[in-house]
Amino acid sequence: MGWQLTTNVAEFRREAGPCLAADPARHTVPLTVAETVRSHGPRALGTMDARFGFWRRTAAGPVEAVYVQTPPRDPLLGPMPQVAARQLAEALRGTRVEGVKGDEEPVRAFAEAWTAPAGPDGSWTLTRRSRLFRLGALVPPRTAPEGAARRATAADVPLAAAWMSAFAAEAGLGPATDHTANAERRVAHGGLYVWESGGRPVSMAAHSAPVGGQSRVAPVYTPPGLRGRGYAGAVTAAVSRAAQDAGAGQVLLFADVANPTSTGLYRRLGYRPIADHVDVAFG
Repeated sequence: MGWQLTTNVAEFRREAGPCLAADPARHTVPLTVAETVRSHGPRALGTMDARFGFWRRTAAGPVEAVYVQTPPRDPLLGPMPQVAARQLAEALRGTRVEGVKGDEEPVRAFAEAWTAPAGPDGSWTLTRRSRLFRLGALVPPRTAPEGAARRATAADVPLAAAWMSAFAAEAGLGPATDHTANAERRVAHGGLYVWESGGRPVSMAAHSAPVGGQSRVAPVYTPPGLRGRGYAGAVTAAVSRAAQDAGAGQVLLFADVANPTSTGLYRRLGYRPIADHVDVAFG
């Protein structure tokens, strides 16, 4: 049967629903992208059209793989058989694809298939390695820094949007964009928290609205001049608890493998690794 591609989020949710529900943690990004598009439209993700795909081995078989893309961002692959990843590369042939990201094995299979027609000059480069963590028993920091966590309000949106932009730039996560709508959306569903010390916000963390029983913590950001004081750990613990209180049975986050400070922090809070993700660039 192969891949079916669509821009219709309702069709994607209907056809891929059982596949997503079977492992919501490993499908956290497709789940949250689809829910955001359904609730707020693709413009909420900074794109004019969100693209989805689902793969069946046979016409009568179940959906076994999904992918999502919010241009100009690269396609993101869920966990899938390597044959599905190779077939997706062929299905997207002729479209603009500058890279791919997702679970490591299917990303590598996609990259090899995508660059194969170019022969020995075809190339791809692994540009980022991240790890998906799931919260076990939450372990708050032994010593809390000065201040307290609070849920962000509309008055915090300009600062939160600026911090989101700074986070994305520092992490190299896609093109520069205005995060005001993103911050407003998170404040509206109660998922954005700040750590306030001395009467001013010094750090922030957010969680996505629970969908499929999971919620993902992102971003976590402290301005450079305020780091090393325990604010990030404290606000991450607070937002993790808030995600649980909002109904998330699984609380997840991604961390850059190259950053031992953040990965160490999340482990101390009770997060445990469940999957490796990679970003690949073509050129």
